[in-house]
Amino acid sequence: MAVPNIYLDHAATTPMLPAARDAWLEGAAIWANPSSPHAAGRAARAALEDARARFKAALSWEGEVIFTSGASEALAIGLGHARVDRRVVSSVEHDAVLRAAPDAERLLVSDGAIDEAALAQALGRQGRAVVAVQSINSETGTILHSPQDASLAQRVREAGGMFLADCSQSAGKHALPEADMIVLSAHKLGGPVGIGALLVRDFGMLEPTGGQERGYRAGTENLPGALAFVAALEKGGPSSWSTSADEREAFRHKLQARGEVLQPGKPCSHIIALVSPRLSATAMLIRMDARGFAISAGSACSSGTLKQSRVLQGFGVDPDISRRAVRVSIGWNTSPADLDAFAAAWVDVNA
Repeated sequence: MAVPNIYLDHAATTPMLPAARDAWLEGAAIWANPSSPHAAGRAARAALEDARARFKAALSWEGEVIFTSGASEALAIGLGHARVDRRVVSSVEHDAVLRAAPDAERLLVSDGAIDEAALAQALGRQGRAVVAVQSINSETGTILHSPQDASLAQRVREAGGMFLADCSQSAGKHALPEADMIVLSAHKLGGPVGIGALLVRDFGMLEPTGGQERGYRAGTENLPGALAFVAALEKGGPSSWSTSADEREAFRHKLQARGEVLQPGKPCSHIIALVSPRLSATAMLIRMDARGFAISAGSACSSGTLKQSRVLQGFGVDPDISRRAVRVSIGWNTSPADLDAFAAAWVDVNA
């Protein structure tokens, strides 16, 4: 029997949408440096600014857009150059957040949500703060704040601070939440690797560093990447996916019926943490890979370590459960048949 080739690691990266590939090639043909003053450079600049305007329109964003090399750089700018006295981040943020703000205060998470007492205490301390909380956790699929709930951003603003939302796992799938700064990654939503964005309400929130992007990010602008990023936003989204929201929920419920879904807090529909009843995460990855399924253990940036996941620890997950936890993440080209095949293989491997 032929081994299938079913990719279920879209939270790590997802294939480029055909429209994004076409747009990237279009941008590659406009090869001049957008910062050059000659005619070819001016043409490239015009194409870049048109992409920026379309980008804002696709996201219904009225503030500013800084194109970056990815989410990590966007976080470094947003957290590292915010005009604040201190930084506060949740205890379950991506490692890139901790690298960008290694001295940040940590917010506890309780029952899959930001702990109210910890937030009040952090906001009550002296000095203006930037508070960073991801919209969807990349290891568990937990929704930490949604577009329908602006209370987190409002509380931070009422305390005189700024709210930064890392939307790497939600952009292109959910509407943007209420925030002062928002981080996006193109390759998580059908765009290319090597480009991301920092959305900022007002440039006055940041200290300029010189260089390109209005002086807030140095480096030659990635015009092909920007055009492909915009195309992914305009042509992608859950309405264009091969699975419906109902089919993704049915898949979760099928696995949940066996009691093997790790679900701290409110879940999204495209990232599911699963716990093998007896096998370690490493053993599960090897066995599922041999059967043709690409899944992961935790985020792609930390899945090579044998230590307990810092994120699962932050959610209060027992170490023994963490050791047996893997992640399945669904993307735009995942089919219902892919989900059925995985569910059957999961049962077989864990029998």
